[in-house]
Amino acid sequence: MSRRAARLPDVLAAVDLGSNSFHMVVAQYRDGQLVVIDRLREMVQLAAGLDDDGRLDKDVAARALACLKRFGQRISDMHADAVRVVGTSALRRARRKQAFLERAREALGHPVEIIAGREEARLIYSGVSQSLPQDAAGNRLVVDIGGGSTELIVGRGAEPLELESVNLGCVGMSARFFGDGKLSAKRFERALLMGKQLLEPVQATFLKLGWDSAAGSSGSVRSILDACREIDPKATMITRAGLDAIIEKLCEAGRTDAIALQAVTPERRNVFAGGLAILAAVFSQLKIVQMRWSEGAMREGLLYDMIGRYTDEDARERTVRSMQLRYHVDLAQAARVEQTALRLLAQVQESWQLQEPMAEAALVWACRLHEIGLDVAHSGYHRHGAYLLENADMPGFAREEQMLLARLVGAHRRKLLLDGTEDLIPPWDSRGVYLMLILRLAVLLHRDRSEVPIPEIVLVGRPRTLELRFRVRSFRDHPLTAADLNDEIDHLRAQGLRLRVFTA
Repeated sequence: MSRRAARLPDVLAAVDLGSNSFHMVVAQYRDGQLVVIDRLREMVQLAAGLDDDGRLDKDVAARALACLKRFGQRISDMHADAVRVVGTSALRRARRKQAFLERAREALGHPVEIIAGREEARLIYSGVSQSLPQDAAGNRLVVDIGGGSTELIVGRGAEPLELESVNLGCVGMSARFFGDGKLSAKRFERALLMGKQLLEPVQATFLKLGWDSAAGSSGSVRSILDACREIDPKATMITRAGLDAIIEKLCEAGRTDAIALQAVTPERRNVFAGGLAILAAVFSQLKIVQMRWSEGAMREGLLYDMIGRYTDEDARERTVRSMQLRYHVDLAQAARVEQTALRLLAQVQESWQLQEPMAEAALVWACRLHEIGLDVAHSGYHRHGAYLLENADMPGFAREEQMLLARLVGAHRRKLLLDGTEDLIPPWDSRGVYLMLILRLAVLLHRDRSEVPIPEIVLVGRPRTLELRFRVRSFRDHPLTAADLNDEIDHLRAQGLRLRVFTA
């Protein structure tokens, strides 16, 4: 793929739109190591701005956008390929978020990807594993307590073995049990019970895998470790005794605004108790003895993931190859469709405004995976493929990338169905249809699955219209292609699109 030839940017930036805090890390990659040159962090508490129906409070949205404008100034001169912006639990839960995401893109100058919980866990492990000693033997447990979810990972070296995301965050836990500012032993008992209940489904799997060391990331874990050290200056790690001592200290205070620990900053007071209860529940359910804190987190994982995309280690490419093998894809046919699709894309890239790198990437992945539904059933296999792509765990892919890929595969044959395209992140809610048209034509032209090269084709793209010109005198030698193109004209006309076919 042509984007492989691109040179690794001198400076990279990762923006993490967390449910509690927004973070940005700007770094250079030198001699195989990331060198951080700038960090920005603001506590936005996005999750606290979601009501029971998932609607985002206007004041919280305004606070978030103001933060993103400040972040945007720092990365305003950086190329699109040098920046990744991801949203996590709060944005996963938010409803009717398209307007907010568009305004966030304007503020930052870069689009926001919303990632699934397991993908968040994978990126967290990548960031943490890079920050810890690489010579450590055995399995490693990583725990990240965010504002809206808690990620649990067991891995060995740089490879995760088990990934889980639990819908349990310090913002929600604090609001539920300590929202009025009152702290008591009874409230902590109830919070711990709820935490244990939510962790119970993953307990057996993690205990069976086991680990030799445990590390925590995120601001919640760091502030808890600082509190442990404040109570016991000899403490070097978080222990169950240390957690109990902090809980006792908070219960003595009685209120969040009376917490007498310097480690608990004023901005963290209203979410600290919830994070503490979650970590205590994790220690109890997973039988953790002690835990260190890691400076690495998801934003560092994002940076390493970006580096991988320039060094042939793109997790998305590995995922696509894995799915091709798992679903027994005809690799030769996929390659033929891909080659033709890229030729067509090159001819309409400018007229259809498909210059963004994701246009080529999504089209290529769709070509490689368009037949995975055949492993389920031939009848309606494009729909089966779309379902698999929308619901599978696909390491490396943002949720919006998966949805785009599913829409392309689901629309690559038969009637052109545009259902769901309006839910895609801009600009794919409007331009995604053009990628569908290119994929449909490429698949149609290779229906005979022949290794004989197809005739030279010229594609001209205009708004809602495309012209296909074949370098053949007639379709006499290609009757199946002629019939398929006539059907395609009808399929597109039903959606207000016009296909004109010429021979020369």
